Amino acid sequence: MERIARPVTTCPMMWAYMNVMLVVSTVLFVQTNDASEILRPRGVSISRASFYVPDKDFTCFDGSSTIPFSHINDDYCDCEDGSDEPGTAACPNGTFHCTNAGHRPVNIPSSRVNDGICDCCDTSDEYASHAICINNCNELGRAARVEAQKLAELRKQGSELKVQLSKRGKQIRQEKQERLNQLEKDKEEAEKIKQEKESLKLAAELLENNALEKYRKVEEEEKEKQQEIEKNADEREAFELFQRLDSNQDNKLQISELQTQQTFDQNRDGGISEEEAKFFLDGHDEMSWEDYLANGWPRMKPLVMLDQGLFVRPTQTPNQGDPVPDADSQTQEATEPIYHPPERSDEDDDDDEEEDEEDQDEEDDDQKQFEPDVDGHERDPHDDDEEELEEGTPAEEPPTTKYDDETQKLIDVASRARSEFEEADRAARDIQREIQQIKDSIEKDYGPEEEFAPLDGECYEYSDSEYIYKLCPFDQATQRSKSGGSDTRLGTWSGWVGPQGDKYLVMLYDKGQSCWNGPQRSTHVRLSCGTENAITSVSEPNRCEYLFEFVTPAICHPGEVAEPPHDEL
Repeated sequence: MERIARPVTTCPMMWAYMNVMLVVSTVLFVQTNDASEILRPRGVSISRASFYVPDKDFTCFDGSSTIPFSHINDDYCDCEDGSDEPGTAACPNGTFHCTNAGHRPVNIPSSRVNDGICDCCDTSDEYASHAICINNCNELGRAARVEAQKLAELRKQGSELKVQLSKRGKQIRQEKQERLNQLEKDKEEAEKIKQEKESLKLAAELLENNALEKYRKVEEEEKEKQQEIEKNADEREAFELFQRLDSNQDNKLQISELQTQQTFDQNRDGGISEEEAKFFLDGHDEMSWEDYLANGWPRMKPLVMLDQGLFVRPTQTPNQGDPVPDADSQTQEATEPIYHPPERSDEDDDDDEEEDEEDQDEEDDDQKQFEPDVDGHERDPHDDDEEELEEGTPAEEPPTTKYDDETQKLIDVASRARSEFEEADRAARDIQREIQQIKDSIEKDYGPEEEFAPLDGECYEYSDSEYIYKLCPFDQATQRSKSGGSDTRLGTWSGWVGPQGDKYLVMLYDKGQSCWNGPQRSTHVRLSCGTENAITSVSEPNRCEYLFEFVTPAICHPGEVAEPPHDEL
């Protein structure tokens, strides 16, 4: 870099003034330390004073050049690293050292020197500006020392509590390991018992099945016989209707024959159209007896039964005081879902929930009501109800088959064997579940001295004007609105994500509930030293990303508190 020559003047007074300014710019401060004087240029720290020797040339810290000492702080940047101008703003990358006697020293960028803003509490950075600066280092130093003392006391108390947490954490780990060892032994015993109970169950069920085989055959035969009776009765009823409808006795049903029966008037317009008649004829113009029995009769049967008063939809049972619907309206309600479905009414909407809950019961009742007895007549299902209802609970139906004493004993033995096996299997599964839970817990990172272990299983809350936040360490973080509603999961435990060298400063909880049109929620928990475990603040730096500030003794370390950096005073 080419150095600009200083101007030459013949004026003695001007030359004297420039020499004075040069001396001022390179003035050596006297720093008293243990009664010894250390001379150094403006803006140079004590630790670097030895590099600036007035009677020697100065070599730039980066070794780029060597210059006369008179070029130090001459407001011209000779060194690329700015080391020749510690007390001026000539170098863009220079550093100015504030001694700040009475307070802690601080380094600021050289660009702030003489910029009109007081950066050093001792005012040394504004020696040639018009800024009005007051040296308040003593006051700031006293306040900082008081605060440092408080922090030191806090850290001391927190460290003592941390020792207790660590002791408790190690005890918890030991207890879990002992419990795990015992469960492993219990598991072996439980598996043996389970196998024994399973063998007994299989043996008892084999005897039970052999004894019940003859009863199954009898029941199957009875069932087939009953089905045959019901089938014959149904065919007989179908044949009777077929005969009534077949007016010309040609063993076929035609559209014209169905049009004479008001029962088949689906839309209740007073007549039966061809389309309506074809619906019952499976889309054909006529239907033989065989086709009628397979396809026509199942469509006609509900309408015929409704006409006979043998079927009323349970959901349309009138309330007391309501008008009783006539036969035509009942027929329309039963047939419309088969053919032209009517539009839903408000009354239907009101009944939906009740119908959903009772659908299965209604279907069972309907089926019973449709079953004919051995004579082919419709039987009332309530005729078979012999058990009384107690406290609104339906009584269980008695068994349909009575076994001999020997068979009943085998059934009882098999039932007990099944119950004992289920109990043994449940006990084995409970042990395995607890084993897995303990293993998962032991594998968690509770800190180098287990100091965070006592926090597992605890939960801490924090409220602001709108939400209640909850943090359960090593489990999850949640949010609940004060106006009500369920918890929103802000994340589940993922691990430690603190900076390199101390990962235990930050927890991560991720894979929470997704935001509306956004990502899954996640939470960072930033830990700091404190004498209690508590959430001190909650914020949302980014959408769906939360930050919990959490104080705990588990993060406290003995020793002096590191002072935070200060950019400006």
